[in-house]
Amino acid sequence: MTQANVQITFNKTSNKFTCVINGNKFSTGKQDYIEYMYKKITGDKKTFEQIVGSKKESKAEKFDINERFEFVEGLVNMIASGLTPSAVITGEGGLGKTYTVNKTLVKSGLKDLSDAGALEVGSVLNRKNSFTSVKGYSTPKGLYRTLYENKDSVIVFDDCDSILKDPVALNLLKSALDSYGKRIISWNAETGFGKDDDLPRSFEFKGRVIFISNLSQDKIDQAIRSRSMMVDLTMTEDQKIERMEVIAQSDEFMPEFTADQKKDALELITSLKDDAKEISLRTLISVTKIRASGNKNWKGMATYILCN
Repeated sequence: MTQANVQITFNKTSNKFTCVINGNKFSTGKQDYIEYMYKKITGDKKTFEQIVGSKKESKAEKFDINERFEFVEGLVNMIASGLTPSAVITGEGGLGKTYTVNKTLVKSGLKDLSDAGALEVGSVLNRKNSFTSVKGYSTPKGLYRTLYENKDSVIVFDDCDSILKDPVALNLLKSALDSYGKRIISWNAETGFGKDDDLPRSFEFKGRVIFISNLSQDKIDQAIRSRSMMVDLTMTEDQKIERMEVIAQSDEFMPEFTADQKKDALELITSLKDDAKEISLRTLISVTKIRASGNKNWKGMATYILCN
């Protein structure tokens, strides 16, 4: 049985429900179809009333979404200062997880080495006051190299879910994230090392790790969860709007556009939230650009793009 993360809103104009169940989005006018889809996705035989009731009991919703982002900042500061070895930040993409993590690390005094193209390939980044981001796919051997080259710094694995699913990679991470004594990471397999390989067969890892993932928390391996502090940033549509209101007011967000342009864009998105295909920071960026384009029918253009 899959743990349920449920978001249900009702549009009075279309007379339809918009539902998101564990990341699966659909629209329907029938409550029994919601029950059918809920059972199909989660394996749980709840009625519509029970499903709506379980939504109200969500632990995450006990905390304001902006408060949860403050928790992320606090947790990242703990990582930066070495108080804890790892953190996991989960939630839908496009609403500022990466931006918040990177901004907080820089504010804490760490140098971002992610784009350090001038560094020699394979050089050891033995720098305690730095962090690097790893995105996309990684093999276990690639993970081993990343951990070694950044063994004294902070590593941000951003949407790098392959390492959270591979058994070999998970075993490497278990060693890297242990809170007890020395964290020794070893590669004991005969394969994986070439004749001229520059990697040691084992090393001590003193770094810290932050995972940013669009996966739901129940999809994260238990070994990682038990070794990490976690913050879930899953949001309802209303919470997404609430979060975007805060971001839009920041001077750092789209500084080349006026406050009125961003405000108008957000107001339109809010009016279309029940019909939009997706609501995220990318949505706000796109609509703000359309608003600033000078098109007299910018609202119609933006509505078409958002809802079709």
